[in-house]
Amino acid sequence: MLHKIQNKAIGIAGCGGLGSNCAIALARIGIGKLIIVDFDIIEQSNLNRQYYFIDQIGEPKVDALEYNIRRVNKDVKVEKHHLKLDSVNIPEIFKNCDVIVEAFDHAAMKQMIIETVLSEMPDKYIVSGSGMAGWGNNNDIKTIQYDKLFICGDMISEISETLKPLAPRVGVVANMQANQVLDILINLM
Repeated sequence: MLHKIQNKAIGIAGCGGLGSNCAIALARIGIGKLIIVDFDIIEQSNLNRQYYFIDQIGEPKVDALEYNIRRVNKDVKVEKHHLKLDSVNIPEIFKNCDVIVEAFDHAAMKQMIIETVLSEMPDKYIVSGSGMAGWGNNNDIKTIQYDKLFICGDMISEISETLKPLAPRVGVVANMQANQVLDILINLM
């Protein structure tokens, strides 16, 4: 059944906690191509939840993630873009993707990509993350579907000064996103 995914392309919009972990999970199952996009560099503070290492601090996230993906599965094709996504470049960058994974930190950016994909790319599926800050409450984490939009998380736990993003919940949601992508590719396409 996994042979179905070897010719599929997945867009990863944001290569932080959600995006880096989701991309690695997809590489481990043998996805054909990943298009990864982020404008940021790796900082020490990212290491508590993102799929990067101490010696990668200071590198652009897309460069380090491409390297880490290749260490996991050298057969995955990786297309990387070190830039900030907006409503103008999203349709061009992700036009050949089967599914797009939203992995941004900020609500305004999440809203922008969801609205752009749903209005400008109505044939595409989008898998988003919302509500993964803190710890515990495993039973509150779920996936909700709205037509071609899937949202993974608890939809409540927003990041704040008192509720930080930590590896366990971020990793759970990132892997739920990867699992949802796989489900779309196998059962809905």
